[in-house]
Amino acid sequence: MTPPSVPTEVWLLAAFDPILIAVAVVLGFKADQAAKIVVAVIAALAASMLLGYLITLAGIPWLAPVGREHPSLMPVRTIAAVVWASAAYLAGRARRRAR
Repeated sequence: MTPPSVPTEVWLLAAFDPILIAVAVVLGFKADQAAKIVVAVIAALAASMLLGYLITLAGIPWLAPVGREHPSLMPVRTIAAVVWASAAYLAGRARRRAR
């Protein structure tokens, strides 16, 4: 049995999920310690998966649908959440230092 092939566009849509980005950036920006990036990543993943599933379940077209017939692509979402939260943390840290 061969593993299913997922188009590159689907991978990119999972990485640029608006819910994932919003939660990761807000929590990453507010973090005052680097260890809190882990909390931001977990919260972003949970919110992204839960709201994406509910939106898909409601039948509303969504950029990164989550469901049985759609791949969740958790490794891509995880890496994207780490990148977004880390970038926001560094931006928030630079802003706090500039004051």
